[in-house]
Amino acid sequence: GGISSKPNFTMEELKAIVDEAHRQGSKVAAHAIGRNGIRNALEAGVNSIEHGDGFDDELIQLAKKHNVYWCPTMLVSEYVAGPRTAAGNPFWTHMLSALYTGFKKGVDAGVKIALGTDAGGFPWTMNQAGELSIMVKHGMTNWQAIRAATVVPAELMGWQDRVGSISAGKFADIVAVKGDPLTDISILEHISFVMKDGKVYKQ
Repeated sequence: GGISSKPNFTMEELKAIVDEAHRQGSKVAAHAIGRNGIRNALEAGVNSIEHGDGFDDELIQLAKKHNVYWCPTMLVSEYVAGPRTAAGNPFWTHMLSALYTGFKKGVDAGVKIALGTDAGGFPWTMNQAGELSIMVKHGMTNWQAIRAATVVPAELMGWQDRVGSISAGKFADIVAVKGDPLTDISILEHISFVMKDGKVYKQ
C-alpha cells in the first residue's frame, strides 16, 4: 500500500552530508521517492524533499515537525507514468495515485510546499507552469499554488529578502497575464509580460 525502496545512503552518511553542508552555510535538498529514503532524509535534517511520492500521514507529520519543505513534481510524474505503465510497469500508475493522495494530505496538514518541476524530465517545449493546475486540481487553492511558486520557494532558498514578492528593496521580477489567476490558475501558463531585475524581456 505504500512506496518503499532501498535508500542510497546510510543514516550516518546522510547526517554527515547534512551536517557538513549546514556547517558551510548551504541547504540540503534530498531526491527521495520511497518512504524509507524520505524518512531517513527528514530525520537527518535536510531542508527539502524533492519528488516525495511516498509521503504518507507519518512522514507528513515528521516533515512538519522538522520544518522541511516539500517540492512535489506531479507534472513530470504524469508525463512518465503513462508510457512507463504501457511499457509493462504498472507501478508508475500506482505511484502517481499515491503522490496525489500524499499531496492532498500535505496541503491539508500545512506542509510547506514549493513548486518543483524536475525540468529535463520532460521536453523543454512543455509548459512548466502546468504544475500549478495540477496543484489546484489535487487540493490547493489558486492562491496557495501561486504562493508555492513565489513566496514559499524564496523562503526555502533563504532568498526572501530578494525574491518571492513585489516589495521595496527586492529584485523587480514581475510577470503579467491577461486575466485573473485567482479565478483560473491556467492563465499563468500564458505570460504576456516578463520583467527581470527591472529590465523588460517580454512586452
